[in-house]
Amino acid sequence: MSAGLAVAIAVLAFVLITIAKGVRLVAQGEEWVVERLGRYHVTLRPGLNLIIPFLDNVAYKLVTKDIILDVQQQEVITRDNAVILANAIAFVKVTDPVKAVYGVTDFSEAIRNLIMTTLRSIVGEMELDEALSSRDKIKARLRESIADEAVDWGLTVKSVEIQDIKPSESMQRAMELQAAAERERKAAVTKAEGEKQAAILEAEARLESARRDASAQVLLAEASSEAIRRVTNAVGTEPGPMMYLLGEKYIASLEKLAQSDNAKVVLMPADLQETLRGLVGTLGGRS
Repeated sequence: MSAGLAVAIAVLAFVLITIAKGVRLVAQGEEWVVERLGRYHVTLRPGLNLIIPFLDNVAYKLVTKDIILDVQQQEVITRDNAVILANAIAFVKVTDPVKAVYGVTDFSEAIRNLIMTTLRSIVGEMELDEALSSRDKIKARLRESIADEAVDWGLTVKSVEIQDIKPSESMQRAMELQAAAERERKAAVTKAEGEKQAAILEAEARLESARRDASAQVLLAEASSEAIRRVTNAVGTEPGPMMYLLGEKYIASLEKLAQSDNAKVVLMPADLQETLRGLVGTLGGRS
């Protein structure tokens, strides 16, 4: 091989290498940051781009599509000293590649840690019940809080979603015991209320029964008084009719006593004959 041919081959190889280093094809959804002699020079957009070989260097290749950042689960303490577990997921987009690579060492890790610290701060201002039931509120405050920092790093926070927020295992056990105690308390209150209502109803029933008994006795007394008044008006002042009525009642009572299954001996008054004789005599004298 002659010296001229070797030189030609070397020159051709150099030209091919130079062209290969100077022509850059950037894919859609990416942007490349080019440095010239160690300093930022230009950002290459998707498509065909030309750079100066050996002077320009592609230092960073950034994805401009939405990036999904998974924020790991962490323990968060609420304002009432309850421990809950929370994790999140963020959707961010690189809008300024220069700030993204020169404004922070690792923008993905920076956003992830910013979300974790901000989440602890937001939940720490809430009570346990509020934190567990205010997922949308936490999400809105979280996105608002990290938006300014993200802009400084050339990022746009599209959305931050709370994947899961729940009490820790020890807190769950405590809540279960508290719920069981609350159910027992409600059951005891319900039982006490039932017994109270039953006692009230029973007392009202006794009161109503006493009122009705009193009314019945009053009516019975009034009936007896009316009967006595009518009998008195009927018999007048003569003792004969009164004695006849008394004798009739007396004999009827003796008959009932004699007919009773429990009556073994019927005691007759000693003056029964005298009483009847006087009664008959009185009636005979009037006739």
